[in-house]
Amino acid sequence: MDKTWMKFPRNSKTYLDGLKMFLDFAFSKENTSVNGMILCPCKTCKNGICLPREDVEVHLRCLGFIRGYTQWIAQGETSNFTTPNSFFNEPSDGDNMQEMLNDAFGVPYDDVEIGENEADEIEEPNSKAKSFYKLVDDSQQELWPGCKKFSKLSFLVRLYHIKCLGKISNKAFTMLLELLNEAFPEGVKLPKSNYAARRVIEELGLGYKKYDACPNDCTLFWGKDKNSIQCETCSSTRWVVSDGDPTGEKRKVPHKVLWHFPLKGRLQRLFMSSKTASFMRWHAENRTKDGNMRHPADSPAWQCFDYRNPEFAKDPRNVRLGLASDGFNPFKNMNVSHSTWPVILIPYNLPPWMCMKQPYFMMSLLIPGPSAPGNNIDIYLQPLVEELKYMWDVGIDTYDASCKQNFKMRASLLWTISDFPGYANLSGWSTKGKLACPVCNKNTDSLWLKNCGKHCYMGNRRFLEKNHYFRNDLKSFNGNKETRDPPRRPTGSSILADLEGFEMKFGKLVSNNPNLPFNWKKKSILFDLPYWKDNLLPHNLDVMHITKNVCESIIGTRAV
Repeated sequence: MDKTWMKFPRNSKTYLDGLKMFLDFAFSKENTSVNGMILCPCKTCKNGICLPREDVEVHLRCLGFIRGYTQWIAQGETSNFTTPNSFFNEPSDGDNMQEMLNDAFGVPYDDVEIGENEADEIEEPNSKAKSFYKLVDDSQQELWPGCKKFSKLSFLVRLYHIKCLGKISNKAFTMLLELLNEAFPEGVKLPKSNYAARRVIEELGLGYKKYDACPNDCTLFWGKDKNSIQCETCSSTRWVVSDGDPTGEKRKVPHKVLWHFPLKGRLQRLFMSSKTASFMRWHAENRTKDGNMRHPADSPAWQCFDYRNPEFAKDPRNVRLGLASDGFNPFKNMNVSHSTWPVILIPYNLPPWMCMKQPYFMMSLLIPGPSAPGNNIDIYLQPLVEELKYMWDVGIDTYDASCKQNFKMRASLLWTISDFPGYANLSGWSTKGKLACPVCNKNTDSLWLKNCGKHCYMGNRRFLEKNHYFRNDLKSFNGNKETRDPPRRPTGSSILADLEGFEMKFGKLVSNNPNLPFNWKKKSILFDLPYWKDNLLPHNLDVMHITKNVCESIIGTRAV
C-alpha cells in the first residue's frame, strides 16, 4: 500500500486523498472498528483512545500521524511477520474467547529459555499467573478434534452463562456436566461439577462472594459473625421467616445480600499482560514532570504520601487507588423506591487516558437496596477495608509480564470520589445544618434564614486576599466588612482528638453519650486504614494541600 502521501503537507490534496483512503481502510475492518470507532493514531491520542470517523479525521488533519507510524497494525493492517501460536490468531466462527481475553488482559506469557546471563532478570511466573496462562491455552484448544465452533474455555463460559440466565440450580448444573462428559467424544474434558466449573470461571476474574446482611443495616454476617442467625444490635433474624419456620433456617432466604468482588486477583491480572504492566509504571517512567498538573501523580497529595511512605513509593508498581460510590435506581422508574450502591475502585497508576475508562473500573462491592445504607455503609465496607489492610501490610505475590519478574505488590487508597451527600456517608461529617462545610469544620460561618427555614453560608470572603475589594463590598453581601483570616483547617490529629472517648462499632455509636461533637455522625471505617490514621485522614487538607478547584480539574468531582 502506497503511503508516501503521509509525508506531504497536511493541507495538500495528496494528503487529504490519502487520509480518506486510510479512513476507508480502517473502518472497513470489523476486528478494529468497534461501535463505529477506531483507535486514533494522531500524535496526541497515540492509539490510546477510540474515536468516531469525524473526530479521527480532524485529529489527523490538525495534528498528523504518530511519527514513524507507517504500518497501521492497530487499524487492522496485517503485520509483516507471523508468530506461531500467536494470541492474535483469528478466532473460529462463534468463538470470541481469544478476543475477550486479549481485550481484558493483553498478550500472554511466552515461555522464555533462561540463559546464564539472564537468570537474574527473568523469573518463572508464580502459580496464579500460570493458572491464567493456562486459560489462554484452553481458549486455543478445540473442544474435540475437528470442532471449529468452540474452544474448551468458550464452551464452558457459554454453558455457565446459560446457567445464570436460566437460574439453574448448582445440583442440576452438576448433573448436566456429568451427562455432557458421558455424551461427548473421548478426549473432551469438561469440569465434572458446578464447583469445578466455578473455579475456572473465577480465574477469568468473574468470581464473587455473597454475604448475608441484617435488614436494618446493623450487621454483616461475615468474619466472626458469619455463623450468627440473629443480629446482635436489633435482634432481627438473618433469614426471612415463615409459618413453621420461625428462624428461617429451613429455607435460608436472606433479607439482604452483599455482593463482594475480590480485588486482589484483578490487580494481579493488570500485571499479567506485558502491555498493561508497562502502563502501571507510566506515572513514574513516562509522565511529563514539568510542574503542570495532568495526572493525580502531579498533585502534592501524591507526592506527600510518597514522602511519608518511602518504602511504598520505592516500587512504582505499587498501586494507588481511588474509591467512588453512589446510589442509583436500577429500575429506571422513580415511582419504585429503590437505591442500590456500587463501590468502584480506580487504579491511578495508569495514564489519564486509561485510568478513567470503563474497562479499568473495578466494582468491588454491590450494596443492596431498597433503601440507601446512609451512615451504615461502613457495615458493608468491611470486606473491602480488610483487603486494603492486607494489601498494605502484607502485599500479594504478583508476576510482572513486562519484566518477567515476580514481586510483592502493595496497594493504598488515596482518594474517595463522591457527591456531597455521599461524602457525608463515607466520612461521617454531616454536610447539612449549621456546620455543613467539611473544610471549615467547626469554624463554619453560617446564618439561619427564618423565612426560608434554611442555613446560608456567607463566610466565603474570608478565603480571599487581604486587599481584595470584595472584602469591603457591603451592598453585595451581608452588609459587613470582612476582615477575618481564613478558618484553620482541621488536621488528622485534631479530628481523632474530637472523636476520642466515643466507642464505635463500624460507624455506629454504642457509648452511653449519644451526642457526638460538632457535625460528626460517626467515625468512618476508612479511618482504620493505617496510612489514613497517620497521614491521609479525609479532612487533613493541611497535609494534602489539595483544593476543591484542583480536584475538580483532575477528576471532575470532589476528591477526599
